[in-house]
Amino acid sequence: MTTRHPLARAALLAAAAAVLAAPTFLAAPAAAQEGPDRENTSNLQRLKHVPLEMGPQFSRSDVEIEQELSRPFVYASRIMNPTFGFDIISIEDPNNAEVIYEWRIEDAELHVGLGGMDPKYFKHDGRYYLVQSMQFAPGGPNVDLGAVVFDVTSLPDVSGVREVGRMRAADTPGGFHNIFMYKHSSGAPLLFATTSGQHANVYDMSLFIQGDSAQGLVGQMPWPSTATPSPYGMLQGYHDFYVAFDHATGKDMAYGAGLDGYYVYDVTDPANPVLATSIVGVLGVQLAHTMSATPDHKYAVGQTEYLYSPVRLYDLQPGLSGEVETINEEMSVWTPNWKGFTHNHEMRWPYVFVSSFEDGLYVFNMRDPENPSTVGFFDTYHGPERRGLDPRTLAEGDTGFNGAWGIDVRNADGLIVVSDFTTGVHFMKLDGFDGWNGADWGMPNVSSVQDWDNAPRRVIP
Repeated sequence: MTTRHPLARAALLAAAAAVLAAPTFLAAPAAAQEGPDRENTSNLQRLKHVPLEMGPQFSRSDVEIEQELSRPFVYASRIMNPTFGFDIISIEDPNNAEVIYEWRIEDAELHVGLGGMDPKYFKHDGRYYLVQSMQFAPGGPNVDLGAVVFDVTSLPDVSGVREVGRMRAADTPGGFHNIFMYKHSSGAPLLFATTSGQHANVYDMSLFIQGDSAQGLVGQMPWPSTATPSPYGMLQGYHDFYVAFDHATGKDMAYGAGLDGYYVYDVTDPANPVLATSIVGVLGVQLAHTMSATPDHKYAVGQTEYLYSPVRLYDLQPGLSGEVETINEEMSVWTPNWKGFTHNHEMRWPYVFVSSFEDGLYVFNMRDPENPSTVGFFDTYHGPERRGLDPRTLAEGDTGFNGAWGIDVRNADGLIVVSDFTTGVHFMKLDGFDGWNGADWGMPNVSSVQDWDNAPRRVIP
């Protein structure tokens, strides 16, 4: 899993220096504050740290925050035996956040693999649901289990939390490594899920919660690659997704990180996805991990997952316009530390919030996508370097898989939540960032946050 970046070290150093020296749009990086338990720019404040102490090292994975201020709940996935499952944290008062509910799969000691990977919530017909993706390997039970779905409408009354059903994919065992919930233009709450096959599954969750015998499967998004075998082992196609409505064209667009590159599909008809463009053949792009697009769908941010790899920014317009069939070079790169690598990100244009493993939370500005610039950082991990989780053995090894894993942002007030492999969940605020709405920036109001009460509609100028 650890591969040297093919770009020359000198080139990366020069690129990183240029990026870090570039001017910012709203806030310049403030002086770092150092001490026994913190290193950060003064424009990033930590409100609360919830360690999630119950469980072994590396047992904290991804995180999801509900977006309505009236529902102050955060879902934190848990991996590693015996903590396979999730925790619910109440942040009614972010300064006094606390765990109010824990769920662990039955007979945890019999299971093999990672367990609770990615939590996503959705709202349908006035009720709230959590989809907790699961990933188990051969040698134990539930190898075909993709996700467990819960009704969490009753929160903060945890006595009303109940399991609705389990999503299984027997033809592609190994579970759902990542998932994405999307309010489709048809009004359907769609779940996009990775599989161990060369496709992603698309589910209509309104059908699933009604007990549909086919579990709501309404389509599959192909992985149009010839790159085999996959370096991710059981994953043979996509690793991660971002799905968003394009107000200019009236189309639902899905962005998939497909290991060897990135693929953009029109999923307006989820049963018949149409490939719009792809980003493949880019120098150094191996293990394409995460992708998102700007609210106007003109540019994209792509992450890979190996040491020495920077975050790359891409111009999507030549591909989407048909000027080129395939995009094969980035327009710029950004990195917080050329010796490390990043994991996940959330875009609230022009800001990109990055969970950067051993370097913690970083924020960069991409208003000028050719010159991204660092805004601030907060180190959530202070342990030894290169003593992270080895994905091949699920034991400690000489890797960088440690520190900040997941990231989410609440649009209503700008609250940032970061999950850390080792240290737990951190709640933070960035000075001057008190919420996000695309209209305030002259952009469509499009991000990973969904309007669960209203389907997106094309805006005619």
